[in-house]
Amino acid sequence: MRYRIYCYKELPSTNTEARRLAEEGVGQGTVIVARKQTAGRGRRGRTWASGENAGIWFSLVLKPDIPAERASTLTLVAALAVARAISRVTGLEPLIKWPNDIVLDGRKVCGILTELSAEANSVKHIVVGIGINVRSQEFSEEFAGHATSLTAEGAKSFLQGALLMAVLEEFEDCYGRYLKTLDLELLLTEYNDCLVNRDRPVKVLDPAGAYLGIARGVNRRGELLVEREDGVVPVSSGEVSVRGIYGYV
Repeated sequence: MRYRIYCYKELPSTNTEARRLAEEGVGQGTVIVARKQTAGRGRRGRTWASGENAGIWFSLVLKPDIPAERASTLTLVAALAVARAISRVTGLEPLIKWPNDIVLDGRKVCGILTELSAEANSVKHIVVGIGINVRSQEFSEEFAGHATSLTAEGAKSFLQGALLMAVLEEFEDCYGRYLKTLDLELLLTEYNDCLVNRDRPVKVLDPAGAYLGIARGVNRRGELLVEREDGVVPVSSGEVSVRGIYGYV
């Protein structure tokens, strides 16, 4: 994939700008980077602290020829790419909290927000937004107990630009494997090896009613397999949230 990178000093949201440009016809591989976001956001409308030079805030435009129902798996593909890149550049050993968080020592260091534009079940474009906390910063009360940064976790010295490029390189590899099968078949073992929830008690916050179980990894479709007393239930990300029984993970 050929990347074309646009850098901004400040944006309300890199995802919003990427979506605007995608609607105007920019090609796959367009990357929007901002030194600061004033209205960064995460899943389900949550805010995302994005202070100036405190982290890497960027969004990637994709235009895959895939059915719309396959798009959500790209969040997991991106998570694996980020985990790989952080390990490669910083020497740390990040894990993945399904479906879209990267964690170090049980605390969130990166979030991923994937937004889809589709028409008649055909993908027009997908925007993958990634926010990596690089330097220590003030976190909101909502996240103070379970957020961290790479420097706070003892990352060796590195250039933020080097980490950004590493993420894009790792994503290109993971994305290429995903496109061969349109699922996680070629990434499944590696993803599950990085899954912090695996074989741990979890609470599934489903709008239909919360329940407890043991996370047993993900399947090829990217669904989390939760073992309950009545059997194993595949959980899709959608409106569902998963939390550890004893804390964030």
